[in-house]
Amino acid sequence: IKAREGSDAMRQELYQKIADFFIQHQSGLYRLAYSYTGNQEDAMDAVQSAVYKALVHHESLRDENAVKTWCYRIVINESVALLRKRRRESPVSGDWSAEEPYIETGYERDDDLFDRVNRLPERIQEVIKLRFYEDLSLQEIAGITGTNLNTVKTRLYRGLRMLKKEMEEARA
Repeated sequence: IKAREGSDAMRQELYQKIADFFIQHQSGLYRLAYSYTGNQEDAMDAVQSAVYKALVHHESLRDENAVKTWCYRIVINESVALLRKRRRESPVSGDWSAEEPYIETGYERDDDLFDRVNRLPERIQEVIKLRFYEDLSLQEIAGITGTNLNTVKTRLYRGLRMLKKEMEEARA
C-alpha cells in the first residue's frame, strides 16, 4: 500500500510540474504556436490542445527532467496537426485569408523575415524558430526535435545560409 501511495504522489507531483510549466511559459508556448499557425485563434487552440494532451498523458513522460522539451514538442506537434487539419478543410463561405494577424505586444515581427523563415523547409524552420524565437539552446532543440545535436547544427546553419542568400538576392 505504501509503495502505491508513493507512486500516486509521484504521479501527482509530475502532473503539477507539467501544469506549472505551462502556466509559467504560456506566452512563449503561445508565441511558438503562433509562429507555426500564423493567427491568434489557431495558436490558442494548439496550446490548449497541447496542455490537455500533456496533462492527460503525463504518466507517459519517463524522465521528469524532460518536462520542458516534452511540452515544447507537444505544442509543435499540435500546431502542425492543426495546420494539416486546416489545409484539409475548405472554407464554406467567407474569406479566411482576409483575417488580420494578431501581434503579441513585445513580439514585433519583421514580416519579410517572418515570411522568409516560413518558406524554408519545415525541419529547418523548426530549428530556426526554436533557436531565435524561443531562445533555446541547440542541445534543448535536439531534445525537443528528437534529432542528433549535429543535425540540429546543420539545419540551423543551412537555414541561416538560405536566408542570407535570399535576402542578398532581394537587395540586388
